[in-house]
Amino acid sequence: MRVIHEPSELPKEGCNFVPTMGALHEGHSALIQEANNSHLPVVVSIFVNPTQFAPNEDFEAYPRMLDQDIEIAKAAGAEVVFAPTAEVVYEKEMNDIPLPKVATEPKLEDASRPTHFHGVCNVVARLFDFANPVNAFFGEKDYQQLKVIEAMVRQESRWGDLEIVAVPTARGIDGIALSSRNAYLSSEERMQARAIVHALSIGCEHGMMALLVEAGLDVDYAVIRDADSLLAPIEGCPRRAIIAAKVGSTRLIDNGELP
Repeated sequence: MRVIHEPSELPKEGCNFVPTMGALHEGHSALIQEANNSHLPVVVSIFVNPTQFAPNEDFEAYPRMLDQDIEIAKAAGAEVVFAPTAEVVYEKEMNDIPLPKVATEPKLEDASRPTHFHGVCNVVARLFDFANPVNAFFGEKDYQQLKVIEAMVRQESRWGDLEIVAVPTARGIDGIALSSRNAYLSSEERMQARAIVHALSIGCEHGMMALLVEAGLDVDYAVIRDADSLLAPIEGCPRRAIIAAKVGSTRLIDNGELP
């Protein structure tokens, strides 16, 4: 496996691409393994993007462990780890990507973190420009982000037939969605976080909220939305339960498909 830092070193023939912010765990391994199910080389990018963190968020504290990340990526089947610096990524001025409606209208992460999707879209677009992938793999845990990236690719023509591949959320044995931020949880808080998993299956917003509050979580939102637009659900169309809540000082997000 190669570790590279310059876009000029990326494969020229196209690739399966897994963009990450590092702190890799089994969820990222699942993405890489899914990407490895074809003849294309698998490229994993590791870049902690400063522009998607608000001033009050944990950019400086976000875990950085490149050597460990490289070993995890290698074990999962990656052929290339692309670890650019901010100077490389932002060497040229960004042309702002117009944000799709799913990045501004649902009032979920877009309301809680107003600058977040601006940073996500612009850096992912820059990484796509660098890597020229055939397929790009994103986990369903960050569900609104997934829908935003899908919509961005549909509205932009410069990446050709790039396909966004959604990979189901990887979970621990207790059902909690794997996340780099889980490392911040104490054992007691981890037990509290199980309420999120239980709430996702209730299928009623009032019941979701009641369960989370009873468990002592500070709830940002607990809603049921249309699975594509993330707006109000439409009768007969797929629905998604979506939650963001703080367990102690750690903000967790999760979601689940509803019948």
